[in-house]
Amino acid sequence: MRHTVFAASLFALSTTFVHAEIQTRTLAYEVEGTKIASVLVYDDAGPAKRPALVMVPNWMGINADQIEKAKVIAGKEYVILVADVYGTATRPTNPDEAGKAASAMYADRATLRARVNAALDQLTNATGAPIDATKLGAIGFCFGGATALELARSGADIAAVVSFHGNLGTDLPAKAGDIKAKVLALNGADDSYVPTEQIDGFTKEMQSASVDFQFVNLGGAVHCFAEPDATGTVPGCQYNERAAKRAFRMMHDFFAEAFAN
Repeated sequence: MRHTVFAASLFALSTTFVHAEIQTRTLAYEVEGTKIASVLVYDDAGPAKRPALVMVPNWMGINADQIEKAKVIAGKEYVILVADVYGTATRPTNPDEAGKAASAMYADRATLRARVNAALDQLTNATGAPIDATKLGAIGFCFGGATALELARSGADIAAVVSFHGNLGTDLPAKAGDIKAKVLALNGADDSYVPTEQIDGFTKEMQSASVDFQFVNLGGAVHCFAEPDATGTVPGCQYNERAAKRAFRMMHDFFAEAFAN
């Protein structure tokens, strides 16, 4: 029942509703000896090639809710790879486990970047999916938003990255020329997990690196504002339908502009 309610909530946020049949396929691979299992998601309504996105889940990693979210976002507009950056041996089942898994990744940004770049490689080379390899991007939620930003900082050759309520800090800040992607950071204006100092640091980093970026504070929103299943999981984490709808519209518009150039 929980997955049904979750999918219905996300469904209301999508700009593309009608699909033939959503295909899901697990892509198994290894990164530096760690076994990985990411999930490819796309609508098989037709052969027309479309933009492809790496989607990094929140700190809970890949689970049924995140795959449902990817299905709704994908619609007929995108092919999405739900990226496994923890590895198959780590599948958090509660916030305590998720916190430990995310903290380990934050402490080793080089490994995090290697794994999210490997996900991008898997997406780009996925056989049978209607991918336009000239239109690549990434999105992420909370921990996933921070990871999407690390993908951009790593110099990945993609058009655009969107972070939903993600941590903005890094111990490997970008320098001029590092970031090729356009960057959109969507933040809850009342997010207690993203202090003003972190926002200021991110802004200065993007400016110093000459990045084409946008930072948007969504009024009345806190952490997890774009995730219907987040309410009540941890303090300060609350879904906000108004902010979520606005954020997803911004995401679609941002990608449309980035992919048109």
